[in-house]
Amino acid sequence: MRVVVDPITRIEGHLRIEAEIDNNVITDAYSSCTMWRGIERIVQGRDPRDVWAFTQRICGVCTTVHAFASIRAVEDALGIDIPPLAQALRNLIIAVQYIHDHVMHFYHLHALDWVNVPNALKANPERASEIARSLSNWPNSSPGYFKDLLTRLKNFVSKGRLGIFANAYWDHPAYKLPPEIDLIAVAHYLEALEWQRHIVRIHTFLGGKNPHPNFLVGGVPVSVNLDGPAVINAKVLSEIKHHIDQAVEFVREVYVPDLLAIASFYKDWAKYGDGGGNFLVYGEFPEGQLYDLDRLFFPRGAILNHDLGKVYEVDTKDPEQVQEVVAHAWFRYSVGDDKGLHPYEGETEPNYTGPEPPYEYLNTDGKYSWLKAPRWRGHPMEVGPLARMVVAYALGHRAVRDKVGFALKKLDVPVEALFSTLGRTAARCLETWVIAEDYLPDLYDRIITLINSGNTGTFNGEKWDPKTWPKEAKGMGFMEAPRGSLGHWVRIKDGKIENYQVIAPTTWNAGPRDAKGQPGPYETSLIGTPIHDPKQPLEILRTIHSFDPCLACAAHLYDPEGNELVRVKVQ
Repeated sequence: MRVVVDPITRIEGHLRIEAEIDNNVITDAYSSCTMWRGIERIVQGRDPRDVWAFTQRICGVCTTVHAFASIRAVEDALGIDIPPLAQALRNLIIAVQYIHDHVMHFYHLHALDWVNVPNALKANPERASEIARSLSNWPNSSPGYFKDLLTRLKNFVSKGRLGIFANAYWDHPAYKLPPEIDLIAVAHYLEALEWQRHIVRIHTFLGGKNPHPNFLVGGVPVSVNLDGPAVINAKVLSEIKHHIDQAVEFVREVYVPDLLAIASFYKDWAKYGDGGGNFLVYGEFPEGQLYDLDRLFFPRGAILNHDLGKVYEVDTKDPEQVQEVVAHAWFRYSVGDDKGLHPYEGETEPNYTGPEPPYEYLNTDGKYSWLKAPRWRGHPMEVGPLARMVVAYALGHRAVRDKVGFALKKLDVPVEALFSTLGRTAARCLETWVIAEDYLPDLYDRIITLINSGNTGTFNGEKWDPKTWPKEAKGMGFMEAPRGSLGHWVRIKDGKIENYQVIAPTTWNAGPRDAKGQPGPYETSLIGTPIHDPKQPLEILRTIHSFDPCLACAAHLYDPEGNELVRVKVQ
Protein backbone atom coordinates (compact mmCIF):
# COMPACT_ATOMS: atom_id res chain seq x y z
CA MET A 1 0.00 0.00 0.00
CA ARG A 2 1.04 3.59 -0.49
CA VAL A 3 0.75 6.13 2.34
CA VAL A 4 0.66 9.84 1.54
CA VAL A 5 1.63 12.49 4.09
CA ASP A 6 0.82 15.88 2.61
CA PRO A 7 1.64 18.36 3.95
CA ILE A 8 4.35 17.42 6.40
CA THR A 9 3.59 19.75 9.31
CA ARG A 10 5.88 21.57 11.75
CA ILE A 11 8.29 22.47 8.94
CA GLU A 12 8.89 25.55 6.80
CA GLY A 13 7.18 25.19 3.42
CA HIS A 14 5.28 22.45 1.59
CA LEU A 15 6.53 18.86 1.52
CA ARG A 16 4.76 15.68 0.43
CA ILE A 17 6.01 12.20 1.29
CA GLU A 18 4.69 9.05 -0.36
CA ALA A 19 5.78 5.76 1.16
CA GLU A 20 5.27 2.21 -0.07
CA ILE A 21 4.48 -0.08 2.87
CA ASP A 22 4.58 -3.86 2.88
CA ASN A 23 3.91 -5.85 6.07
CA ASN A 24 4.08 -2.60 8.06
CA VAL A 25 7.58 -1.76 6.82
CA ILE A 26 8.46 1.07 4.40
CA THR A 27 9.95 -0.48 1.28
CA ASP A 28 10.26 2.67 -0.83
CA ALA A 29 9.63 6.40 -0.47
CA TYR A 30 9.32 9.55 -2.57
CA SER A 31 9.88 13.15 -1.53
CA SER A 32 8.09 15.96 -3.37
CA CYS A 33 8.28 19.69 -2.92
CA THR A 34 5.00 21.20 -4.07
CA MET A 35 6.15 24.82 -4.58
CA TRP A 36 7.84 26.36 -7.60
CA ARG A 37 11.44 27.60 -7.39
CA GLY A 38 12.18 30.94 -9.06
CA ILE A 39 14.21 33.39 -6.98
CA GLU A 40 17.16 32.95 -9.33
CA ARG A 41 15.14 34.57 -12.09
CA ILE A 42 14.03 37.71 -10.29
CA VAL A 43 17.58 38.71 -9.35
CA GLN A 44 18.81 38.64 -12.94
CA GLY A 45 19.78 42.09 -14.15
CA ARG A 46 20.08 43.53 -10.66
CA ASP A 47 23.01 45.20 -8.92
CA PRO A 48 25.07 42.45 -7.24
CA ARG A 49 25.39 44.58 -4.09
CA ASP A 50 21.62 44.51 -3.62
CA VAL A 51 20.90 40.84 -4.28
CA TRP A 52 21.46 39.71 -0.69
CA ALA A 53 18.30 41.59 0.36
CA PHE A 54 16.25 39.55 -2.11
CA THR A 55 17.81 36.18 -1.40
CA GLN A 56 17.63 36.68 2.37
CA ARG A 57 13.87 36.58 2.03
CA ILE A 58 13.92 33.09 0.61
CA CYS A 59 13.28 32.10 4.21
CA GLY A 60 12.36 33.78 7.49
CA VAL A 61 13.45 30.92 9.74
CA CYS A 62 17.13 30.73 8.80
CA THR A 63 16.90 34.48 8.49
CA THR A 64 20.56 35.33 7.83
CA VAL A 65 22.00 32.51 5.79
CA HIS A 66 20.98 33.40 2.25
CA ALA A 67 22.13 36.97 2.78
CA PHE A 68 25.58 35.83 3.83
CA ALA A 69 25.88 33.26 1.03
CA SER A 70 24.90 35.94 -1.50
CA ILE A 71 27.29 38.53 -0.09
CA ARG A 72 30.12 36.00 0.00
CA ALA A 73 29.43 35.03 -3.63
CA VAL A 74 29.63 38.66 -4.77
CA GLU A 75 32.76 39.30 -2.70
CA ASP A 76 34.37 36.19 -4.16
CA ALA A 77 33.51 37.30 -7.70
CA LEU A 78 34.83 40.83 -7.21
CA GLY A 79 37.84 39.94 -5.06
CA ILE A 80 36.71 41.86 -1.98
CA ASP A 81 38.49 41.04 1.29
CA ILE A 82 36.70 42.09 4.45
CA PRO A 83 38.34 43.42 7.66
CA PRO A 84 39.06 40.90 10.45
CA LEU A 85 36.53 42.51 12.82
CA ALA A 86 33.82 42.38 10.16
CA GLN A 87 34.53 38.67 9.68
CA ALA A 88 34.34 38.06 13.43
CA LEU A 89 31.07 39.98 13.75
CA ARG A 90 29.58 38.02 10.86
CA ASN A 91 30.64 34.82 12.59
CA LEU A 92 28.92 36.01 15.76
CA ILE A 93 25.68 36.57 13.86
CA ILE A 94 25.93 33.12 12.28
CA ALA A 95 26.77 31.40 15.58
CA VAL A 96 23.76 32.99 17.24
CA GLN A 97 21.61 31.87 14.30
CA TYR A 98 22.77 28.28 14.82
CA ILE A 99 21.97 28.23 18.53
CA HIS A 100 18.61 29.94 18.11
CA ASP A 101 17.59 27.78 15.17
CA HIS A 102 18.63 24.46 16.70
CA VAL A 103 16.96 25.09 20.06
CA MET A 104 13.75 26.20 18.35
CA HIS A 105 13.79 23.16 16.10
CA PHE A 106 14.25 20.70 18.94
CA TYR A 107 11.61 22.07 21.27
CA HIS A 108 9.01 23.48 18.91
CA LEU A 109 9.30 21.47 15.70
CA HIS A 110 10.69 18.05 16.64
CA ALA A 111 10.21 17.34 20.36
CA LEU A 112 6.52 16.59 19.94
CA ASP A 113 7.49 13.56 17.87
CA TRP A 114 8.96 12.11 21.08
CA VAL A 115 7.20 13.96 23.90
CA ASN A 116 3.58 13.07 24.70
CA VAL A 117 1.96 16.26 26.01
CA PRO A 118 -1.28 14.71 27.40
CA ASN A 119 0.79 12.06 29.17
CA ALA A 120 2.42 14.84 31.19
CA LEU A 121 -0.91 15.28 32.99
CA LYS A 122 -0.17 12.03 34.84
CA ALA A 123 3.16 13.31 36.21
CA ASN A 124 4.07 13.54 39.87
CA PRO A 125 5.56 17.04 40.39
CA GLU A 126 7.84 15.89 43.21
CA ARG A 127 9.21 13.07 41.08
CA ALA A 128 9.60 15.44 38.09
CA SER A 129 11.58 17.81 40.30
CA GLU A 130 13.81 14.99 41.51
CA ILE A 131 14.55 13.90 37.94
CA ALA A 132 15.14 17.43 36.70
CA ARG A 133 17.60 18.18 39.51
CA SER A 134 19.45 14.97 38.74
CA LEU A 135 19.89 16.07 35.13
CA SER A 136 21.26 19.59 35.61
CA ASN A 137 21.51 22.65 37.84
CA TRP A 138 18.79 24.56 35.99
CA PRO A 139 17.00 26.69 38.63
CA ASN A 140 13.43 26.06 37.43
CA SER A 141 13.29 22.56 38.89
CA SER A 142 11.44 22.81 42.20
CA PRO A 143 8.36 20.70 43.05
CA GLY A 144 6.33 23.91 43.25
CA TYR A 145 7.42 24.94 39.76
CA PHE A 146 6.26 21.67 38.24
CA LYS A 147 3.08 21.67 40.34
CA ASP A 148 2.13 25.11 39.04
CA LEU A 149 2.92 24.04 35.48
CA LEU A 150 0.81 20.91 35.85
CA THR A 151 -2.13 23.01 37.09
CA ARG A 152 -1.76 25.35 34.11
CA LEU A 153 -1.56 22.41 31.71
CA LYS A 154 -4.65 20.74 33.19
CA ASN A 155 -6.62 23.98 32.89
CA PHE A 156 -5.42 24.37 29.34
CA VAL A 157 -6.51 20.85 28.36
CA SER A 158 -9.80 20.89 30.31
CA LYS A 159 -10.96 23.89 28.29
CA GLY A 160 -10.23 22.05 25.05
CA ARG A 161 -7.66 24.66 24.02
CA LEU A 162 -4.92 22.32 22.85
CA GLY A 163 -3.82 24.79 20.19
CA ILE A 164 -0.67 23.56 18.47
CA PHE A 165 -0.86 20.37 20.55
CA ALA A 166 -4.09 19.34 18.80
CA ASN A 167 -4.41 16.77 16.00
CA ALA A 168 -1.38 14.76 17.09
CA TYR A 169 -1.06 10.99 17.47
CA TRP A 170 -1.02 11.05 21.27
CA ASP A 171 -2.38 7.51 21.59
CA HIS A 172 0.42 6.09 19.43
CA PRO A 173 2.35 3.32 21.25
CA ALA A 174 5.67 4.66 19.94
CA TYR A 175 5.63 7.30 22.70
CA LYS A 176 7.75 5.87 25.53
CA LEU A 177 8.61 8.64 27.98
CA PRO A 178 7.50 8.52 31.61
CA PRO A 179 4.99 11.27 32.50
CA GLU A 180 7.61 13.16 34.51
CA ILE A 181 10.01 13.43 31.56
CA ASP A 182 7.11 14.57 29.41
CA LEU A 183 6.30 17.27 31.99
CA ILE A 184 9.92 18.44 32.12
CA ALA A 185 10.02 18.67 28.33
CA VAL A 186 6.76 20.65 28.23
CA ALA A 187 8.19 23.05 30.81
CA HIS A 188 11.29 23.61 28.72
CA TYR A 189 9.19 23.91 25.56
CA LEU A 190 7.53 26.94 27.15
CA GLU A 191 10.77 28.32 28.58
CA ALA A 192 12.45 28.11 25.18
CA LEU A 193 9.76 30.38 23.76
CA GLU A 194 10.78 33.08 26.21
CA TRP A 195 14.51 32.36 25.93
CA GLN A 196 14.61 32.77 22.17
CA ARG A 197 13.33 36.36 22.46
CA HIS A 198 16.58 37.30 24.17
CA ILE A 199 19.26 35.59 22.10
CA VAL A 200 18.07 37.16 18.84
CA ARG A 201 18.70 40.60 20.32
CA ILE A 202 22.33 40.08 19.35
CA HIS A 203 21.14 40.26 15.74
CA THR A 204 19.39 43.55 16.42
CA PHE A 205 22.59 45.01 17.90
CA LEU A 206 24.63 44.05 14.84
CA GLY A 207 22.02 44.16 12.07
CA GLY A 208 19.31 46.50 13.31
CA LYS A 209 16.50 43.94 13.46
CA ASN A 210 15.44 40.32 13.38
CA PRO A 211 14.21 38.64 11.26
CA HIS A 212 16.17 39.79 8.23
CA PRO A 213 18.97 41.91 9.72
CA ASN A 214 20.76 44.42 7.54
CA PHE A 215 24.00 43.36 5.87
CA LEU A 216 26.57 44.80 3.50
CA VAL A 217 28.85 43.62 0.72
CA GLY A 218 32.35 44.41 1.93
CA GLY A 219 31.73 44.13 5.66
CA VAL A 220 29.01 44.76 8.22
CA PRO A 221 26.77 47.85 8.50
CA VAL A 222 27.90 48.86 12.01
CA SER A 223 30.86 50.82 13.30
CA VAL A 224 32.75 50.75 16.58
CA ASN A 225 33.02 53.62 19.03
CA LEU A 226 33.24 52.50 22.63
CA ASP A 227 31.99 55.88 23.87
CA GLY A 228 29.52 56.73 21.12
CA PRO A 229 25.77 56.15 20.76
CA ALA A 230 23.97 54.04 18.14
CA VAL A 231 27.09 52.00 17.32
CA ILE A 232 29.01 49.11 18.87
CA ASN A 233 29.98 50.68 22.19
CA ALA A 234 30.90 49.39 25.63
CA LYS A 235 27.26 49.05 26.70
CA VAL A 236 26.32 47.07 23.58
CA LEU A 237 29.30 44.76 24.00
CA SER A 238 28.30 44.14 27.63
CA GLU A 239 24.73 43.31 26.62
CA ILE A 240 25.96 40.97 23.88
CA LYS A 241 28.09 39.18 26.46
CA HIS A 242 25.08 38.87 28.75
CA HIS A 243 23.00 37.24 26.00
CA ILE A 244 25.88 34.91 25.09
CA ASP A 245 26.10 33.78 28.71
CA GLN A 246 22.34 33.16 28.77
CA ALA A 247 22.58 31.11 25.59
CA VAL A 248 25.45 29.01 26.86
CA GLU A 249 23.65 28.31 30.14
CA PHE A 250 20.40 27.26 28.45
CA VAL A 251 22.18 24.94 26.05
CA ARG A 252 24.32 23.35 28.77
CA GLU A 253 21.69 23.09 31.51
CA VAL A 254 18.50 22.50 29.51
CA TYR A 255 18.96 21.43 25.88
CA VAL A 256 21.78 18.92 26.31
CA PRO A 257 20.30 17.19 29.41
CA ASP A 258 16.85 17.05 27.79
CA LEU A 259 18.24 15.52 24.61
CA LEU A 260 20.18 12.85 26.47
CA ALA A 261 17.27 12.06 28.81
CA ILE A 262 14.76 11.72 25.97
CA ALA A 263 17.15 9.83 23.69
CA SER A 264 17.82 7.23 26.39
CA PHE A 265 14.22 6.00 25.98
CA TYR A 266 14.44 5.84 22.17
CA LYS A 267 17.73 4.06 21.49
CA ASP A 268 15.88 1.70 19.14
CA TRP A 269 15.73 4.67 16.75
CA ALA A 270 19.47 4.31 16.25
CA LYS A 271 18.51 1.53 13.81
CA TYR A 272 16.32 3.68 11.55
CA GLY A 273 16.66 6.78 9.42
CA ASP A 274 20.01 6.19 7.70
CA GLY A 275 20.10 8.68 4.81
CA GLY A 276 22.63 6.71 2.78
CA GLY A 277 25.91 7.37 4.54
CA ASN A 278 27.17 10.09 2.18
CA PHE A 279 27.91 13.41 3.91
CA LEU A 280 28.86 16.80 2.48
CA VAL A 281 30.16 19.84 4.36
CA TYR A 282 31.33 23.15 2.87
CA GLY A 283 32.74 24.41 6.18
CA GLU A 284 31.96 27.44 8.32
CA PHE A 285 33.26 30.14 10.64
CA PRO A 286 36.29 31.44 8.71
CA GLU A 287 39.02 32.94 10.86
CA GLY A 288 40.60 34.64 7.85
CA GLN A 289 39.07 35.25 4.44
CA LEU A 290 36.35 32.93 3.19
CA TYR A 291 38.51 30.68 1.04
CA ASP A 292 41.21 30.24 3.70
CA LEU A 293 39.84 26.72 3.96
CA ASP A 294 42.43 25.61 6.51
CA ARG A 295 41.07 28.23 8.93
CA LEU A 296 37.46 27.13 9.21
CA PHE A 297 36.18 26.14 12.66
CA PHE A 298 33.90 23.54 11.09
CA PRO A 299 36.05 21.84 8.43
CA ARG A 300 35.13 21.16 4.82
CA GLY A 301 34.95 17.63 3.44
CA ALA A 302 32.89 14.74 2.12
CA ILE A 303 32.38 11.17 3.35
CA LEU A 304 31.04 8.32 1.25
CA ASN A 305 29.35 5.09 2.32
CA HIS A 306 29.72 5.67 6.10
CA ASP A 307 33.52 5.44 5.85
CA LEU A 308 34.93 7.68 8.60
CA GLY A 309 38.44 6.66 7.61
CA LYS A 310 38.40 8.74 4.43
CA VAL A 311 37.41 12.40 4.07
CA TYR A 312 37.43 13.71 0.50
CA GLU A 313 38.34 17.25 -0.51
CA VAL A 314 35.46 19.38 -1.77
CA ASP A 315 35.68 22.06 -4.46
CA THR A 316 32.36 23.82 -4.98
CA LYS A 317 33.63 25.51 -8.15
CA ASP A 318 34.59 22.25 -9.86
CA PRO A 319 31.98 21.42 -12.53
CA GLU A 320 32.72 17.71 -12.07
CA GLN A 321 31.91 17.82 -8.35
CA VAL A 322 28.69 19.78 -7.82
CA GLN A 323 25.84 19.33 -10.30
CA GLU A 324 22.05 19.46 -10.31
CA VAL A 325 19.90 16.96 -12.22
CA VAL A 326 16.27 17.43 -13.29
CA ALA A 327 15.35 13.96 -14.57
CA HIS A 328 12.59 13.72 -11.93
CA ALA A 329 12.14 17.46 -11.27
CA TRP A 330 9.61 19.77 -12.89
CA PHE A 331 12.27 21.66 -14.85
CA ARG A 332 13.87 21.34 -18.28
CA TYR A 333 17.50 21.69 -19.35
CA SER A 334 18.61 22.80 -22.79
CA VAL A 335 21.24 20.04 -22.72
CA GLY A 336 18.69 17.34 -21.85
CA ASP A 337 17.07 16.45 -18.56
CA ASP A 338 19.31 13.44 -17.95
CA LYS A 339 22.41 15.64 -17.84
CA GLY A 340 23.76 17.44 -14.77
CA LEU A 341 24.68 21.12 -14.74
CA HIS A 342 27.13 22.89 -12.46
CA PRO A 343 25.46 25.96 -10.91
CA TYR A 344 27.68 28.38 -12.83
CA GLU A 345 25.90 27.06 -15.93
CA GLY A 346 22.64 26.34 -14.12
CA GLU A 347 19.21 26.84 -15.69
CA THR A 348 15.89 27.52 -13.98
CA GLU A 349 13.24 26.71 -16.57
CA PRO A 350 10.02 25.32 -15.04
CA ASN A 351 8.38 22.37 -16.77
CA TYR A 352 5.40 21.07 -14.81
CA THR A 353 4.26 17.73 -16.21
CA GLY A 354 2.30 16.40 -13.25
CA PRO A 355 -1.45 16.06 -12.77
CA GLU A 356 -3.65 18.94 -11.75
CA PRO A 357 -4.10 19.02 -7.97
CA PRO A 358 -5.68 17.53 -6.03
CA TYR A 359 -4.30 14.17 -7.10
CA GLU A 360 -4.13 10.82 -5.36
CA TYR A 361 -0.53 9.84 -6.07
CA LEU A 362 2.58 11.25 -7.71
CA ASN A 363 3.79 9.88 -11.03
CA THR A 364 7.07 8.74 -9.52
CA ASP A 365 8.18 7.12 -12.78
CA GLY A 366 8.40 10.61 -14.25
CA LYS A 367 8.87 14.08 -12.78
CA TYR A 368 7.42 14.51 -9.30
CA SER A 369 9.05 17.41 -7.44
CA TRP A 370 9.81 21.10 -7.70
CA LEU A 371 13.27 20.36 -6.31
CA LYS A 372 16.23 19.51 -8.47
CA ALA A 373 18.49 16.62 -7.45
CA PRO A 374 21.93 17.94 -6.42
CA ARG A 375 24.82 15.50 -6.59
CA TRP A 376 28.46 15.58 -5.48
CA ARG A 377 30.59 13.55 -7.88
CA GLY A 378 27.39 11.80 -8.86
CA HIS A 379 26.41 10.84 -5.30
CA PRO A 380 23.35 11.94 -3.33
CA MET A 381 24.66 13.63 -0.19
CA GLU A 382 23.21 14.37 3.21
CA VAL A 383 23.99 17.82 4.59
CA GLY A 384 23.30 19.39 7.97
CA PRO A 385 24.38 19.05 11.60
CA LEU A 386 24.94 15.29 11.32
CA ALA A 387 27.17 15.78 8.27
CA ARG A 388 29.15 18.51 10.05
CA MET A 389 29.60 16.43 13.20
CA VAL A 390 30.57 13.31 11.24
CA VAL A 391 33.13 15.10 9.05
CA ALA A 392 34.60 17.01 12.00
CA TYR A 393 34.70 13.81 14.08
CA ALA A 394 36.48 11.96 11.27
CA LEU A 395 39.03 14.77 10.97
CA GLY A 396 39.78 14.73 14.70
CA HIS A 397 38.11 18.03 15.66
CA ARG A 398 38.81 18.18 19.41
CA ALA A 399 35.58 19.76 20.65
CA VAL A 400 33.42 17.61 18.38
CA ARG A 401 35.26 14.43 19.34
CA ASP A 402 34.88 15.22 23.04
CA LYS A 403 31.17 15.95 22.95
CA VAL A 404 30.21 13.21 20.51
CA GLY A 405 32.22 10.76 22.58
CA PHE A 406 30.50 11.94 25.76
CA ALA A 407 27.04 11.42 24.25
CA LEU A 408 27.86 8.00 22.81
CA LYS A 409 29.17 6.86 26.19
CA LYS A 410 26.22 8.35 28.07
CA LEU A 411 23.72 6.60 25.81
CA ASP A 412 25.86 3.45 25.55
CA VAL A 413 25.64 3.29 21.76
CA PRO A 414 28.38 2.82 19.12
CA VAL A 415 29.53 5.55 16.76
CA GLU A 416 27.44 3.89 14.02
CA ALA A 417 24.36 5.10 15.92
CA LEU A 418 25.06 8.53 14.43
CA PHE A 419 23.81 7.27 11.07
CA SER A 420 20.17 7.33 12.12
CA THR A 421 17.15 9.40 13.05
CA LEU A 422 18.32 9.42 16.66
CA GLY A 423 21.88 10.28 15.66
CA ARG A 424 20.72 13.13 13.45
CA THR A 425 18.64 14.61 16.27
CA ALA A 426 21.50 14.19 18.75
CA ALA A 427 24.04 15.70 16.33
CA ARG A 428 22.03 18.92 16.14
CA CYS A 429 22.16 19.23 19.92
CA LEU A 430 25.84 18.35 20.12
CA GLU A 431 26.67 20.92 17.46
CA THR A 432 24.79 23.55 19.45
CA TRP A 433 26.78 22.56 22.52
CA VAL A 434 30.08 22.82 20.62
CA ILE A 435 29.21 26.30 19.30
CA ALA A 436 27.89 27.55 22.64
CA GLU A 437 30.71 26.24 24.79
CA ASP A 438 33.76 25.86 22.54
CA TYR A 439 33.33 28.59 19.94
CA LEU A 440 31.09 31.46 20.97
CA PRO A 441 32.94 32.60 24.14
CA ASP A 442 36.30 32.49 22.32
CA LEU A 443 34.80 34.40 19.40
CA TYR A 444 33.56 37.13 21.74
CA ASP A 445 37.03 37.38 23.30
CA ARG A 446 38.53 37.68 19.81
CA ILE A 447 36.15 40.54 19.01
CA ILE A 448 37.15 42.35 22.21
CA THR A 449 40.85 41.78 21.47
CA LEU A 450 40.50 43.22 17.95
CA ILE A 451 38.68 46.29 19.25
CA ASN A 452 41.14 46.87 22.11
CA SER A 453 44.05 46.62 19.67
CA GLY A 454 42.53 49.33 17.49
CA ASN A 455 41.55 46.93 14.71
CA THR A 456 38.06 48.43 14.41
CA GLY A 457 37.50 48.49 10.65
CA THR A 458 34.15 46.96 9.64
CA PHE A 459 33.97 47.79 5.92
CA ASN A 460 36.25 47.58 2.87
CA GLY A 461 35.06 50.02 0.24
CA GLU A 462 37.96 49.74 -2.21
CA LYS A 463 35.92 47.88 -4.85
CA TRP A 464 32.50 49.34 -4.05
CA ASP A 465 32.44 51.37 -7.27
CA PRO A 466 31.25 49.25 -10.27
CA LYS A 467 33.73 51.14 -12.46
CA THR A 468 36.49 49.13 -10.77
CA TRP A 469 34.87 45.78 -11.56
CA PRO A 470 35.92 43.50 -14.43
CA LYS A 471 33.54 43.27 -17.37
CA GLU A 472 32.73 39.68 -16.40
CA ALA A 473 33.20 37.90 -13.10
CA LYS A 474 31.91 34.86 -11.29
CA GLY A 475 32.00 33.73 -7.69
CA MET A 476 30.66 31.19 -5.23
CA GLY A 477 29.48 32.00 -1.74
CA PHE A 478 29.33 28.99 0.55
CA MET A 479 28.18 28.69 4.09
CA GLU A 480 26.95 26.09 6.50
CA ALA A 481 23.39 27.10 7.29
CA PRO A 482 21.91 25.45 10.39
CA ARG A 483 20.22 22.96 8.05
CA GLY A 484 23.35 22.23 6.04
CA SER A 485 25.57 23.19 3.12
CA LEU A 486 24.27 26.24 1.28
CA GLY A 487 25.74 27.56 -1.95
CA HIS A 488 25.08 30.68 -4.04
CA TRP A 489 26.79 30.87 -7.44
CA VAL A 490 26.81 34.19 -9.32
CA ARG A 491 27.91 35.37 -12.73
CA ILE A 492 28.24 39.13 -13.18
CA LYS A 493 28.41 40.89 -16.52
CA ASP A 494 28.61 44.64 -17.15
CA GLY A 495 27.93 45.31 -13.48
CA LYS A 496 24.69 43.29 -13.33
CA ILE A 497 23.66 39.76 -12.41
CA GLU A 498 23.79 37.58 -15.53
CA ASN A 499 23.06 34.23 -13.88
CA TYR A 500 22.34 33.21 -10.30
CA GLN A 501 21.87 29.77 -8.80
CA VAL A 502 21.11 28.59 -5.28
CA ILE A 503 21.42 25.07 -3.89
CA ALA A 504 19.89 25.06 -0.43
CA PRO A 505 20.45 22.39 2.24
CA THR A 506 16.93 21.02 1.89
CA THR A 507 17.47 20.69 -1.86
CA TRP A 508 20.34 18.31 -1.09
CA ASN A 509 18.33 16.36 1.47
CA ALA A 510 14.81 16.42 0.04
CA GLY A 511 15.59 16.22 -3.68
CA PRO A 512 14.07 13.48 -5.85
CA ARG A 513 15.74 10.66 -7.73
CA ASP A 514 18.32 11.49 -10.37
CA ALA A 515 18.75 10.14 -13.91
CA LYS A 516 20.35 6.97 -12.48
CA GLY A 517 17.38 6.38 -10.20
CA GLN A 518 19.37 7.16 -7.05
CA PRO A 519 17.02 8.39 -4.30
CA GLY A 520 17.74 11.44 -2.20
CA PRO A 521 18.51 11.29 1.55
CA TYR A 522 14.90 11.78 2.67
CA GLU A 523 13.77 8.96 0.44
CA THR A 524 16.58 6.62 1.50
CA SER A 525 16.17 7.38 5.19
CA LEU A 526 12.60 6.08 5.32
CA ILE A 527 13.28 2.69 3.75
CA GLY A 528 13.22 -0.12 6.28
CA THR A 529 11.31 1.85 8.92
CA PRO A 530 8.51 -0.12 10.62
CA ILE A 531 5.10 1.56 10.67
CA HIS A 532 2.72 0.65 13.50
CA ASP A 533 -0.36 2.22 11.89
CA PRO A 534 -0.30 3.65 8.35
CA LYS A 535 -3.13 5.99 9.38
CA GLN A 536 -0.90 7.49 12.06
CA PRO A 537 2.51 7.76 10.35
CA LEU A 538 4.38 9.11 13.37
CA GLU A 539 7.47 7.19 12.31
CA ILE A 540 7.65 9.09 9.01
CA LEU A 541 7.39 12.41 10.83
CA ARG A 542 10.17 11.48 13.25
CA THR A 543 12.71 10.81 10.53
CA ILE A 544 11.74 13.66 8.20
CA HIS A 545 11.65 16.17 11.07
CA SER A 546 15.11 15.01 12.16
CA PHE A 547 16.46 16.70 9.01
CA ASP A 548 14.73 19.99 9.94
CA PRO A 549 13.16 20.54 6.49
CA CYS A 550 12.94 24.05 5.06
CA LEU A 551 11.09 23.83 1.76
CA ALA A 552 10.86 27.61 1.49
CA CYS A 553 14.66 27.66 1.15
CA ALA A 554 14.59 24.86 -1.39
CA ALA A 555 11.65 26.10 -3.46
CA HIS A 556 11.90 29.93 -3.48
CA LEU A 557 8.25 30.83 -4.17
CA TYR A 558 8.37 33.88 -6.44
CA ASP A 559 7.75 34.78 -10.04
CA PRO A 560 9.58 37.47 -12.04
CA GLU A 561 6.73 39.98 -11.81
CA GLY A 562 5.85 39.23 -8.17
CA ASN A 563 2.47 37.77 -9.16
CA GLU A 564 0.52 35.36 -7.01
CA LEU A 565 1.45 31.79 -7.91
CA VAL A 566 -0.58 29.73 -5.47
CA ARG A 567 -3.82 30.22 -3.63
CA VAL A 568 -4.68 27.80 -0.84
CA LYS A 569 -8.38 27.10 -0.38
CA VAL A 570 -9.64 25.56 2.84
CA GLN A 571 -12.84 23.55 2.43
